[in-house]
Amino acid sequence: MRYGLIGEKLGHSYSKIIHEKLADYQYDLIPLTDKELDLFMTARDFAAINVTIPYKQTVIPYLDNLHSTAKAVGAVNTIVNKDGKLTGYNTDFYGFEYMILKNKIEIEGKKCVVLGNGGAAKAVVAVLKHLNAREIFVSSRTPLGETISYEDCYNIHNDAEIIVNTTPVGMYPNNNNSPLNLSSFTQCKAVLDLIYNPLHTQLTLQADELGIQSVTGLLMLVAQAKKAVEYFLDKEIEDNTIDSIYQELLKDFSSSNN
Repeated sequence: MRYGLIGEKLGHSYSKIIHEKLADYQYDLIPLTDKELDLFMTARDFAAINVTIPYKQTVIPYLDNLHSTAKAVGAVNTIVNKDGKLTGYNTDFYGFEYMILKNKIEIEGKKCVVLGNGGAAKAVVAVLKHLNAREIFVSSRTPLGETISYEDCYNIHNDAEIIVNTTPVGMYPNNNNSPLNLSSFTQCKAVLDLIYNPLHTQLTLQADELGIQSVTGLLMLVAQAKKAVEYFLDKEIEDNTIDSIYQELLKDFSSSNN
């Protein structure tokens, strides 16, 4: 295997479709248990891989080098094997920033709440800091350290202006679930959900009903994949490729739901 994606559950993934649109190679989906991950990473029998839930931090000890993007985020979602040496990158930062800028969402000076505290949340926080958010609060169902509880979200931080969901709550096949009830968040200007399957989550559907701008994660997925391919192949790809593939995928989603 030369290129692919590792993670725990990959049945929902569109990464294979996107990568094979972006580049001329076979891209494999490789679900791994904890034990299998250790064997896989120790063998280093790949040219380059992407990493998803729950291994974005687990893989770090296996790496020889960390790119500045991975250091800034504290999580890795892209690994390149060059001459037997593994370098870890983070393309979620690029993908999330692209999604924000493309949708003209104003972050500067805003109070932000991030739902979830895994590897994706770390990238989100890094981007929000980069775009000069006024305050950033990270929530967790089991809060530790500086993370806040969901009760705090409702009782103390219901004046949040930007809400970002990085949890898998609401992801296919559990489409009817939502991590948060937005009714209390009367000052919210935008809701960003990193889930891309379904295309519209219960969280973003409620945002639409309340007149809040909403975005789900398909554009971010394509953008971060584009950046990953650039690392894989050591070449630049035009940004307009992101938008053309995104439009193709939107058509696929629409036809499959009819």
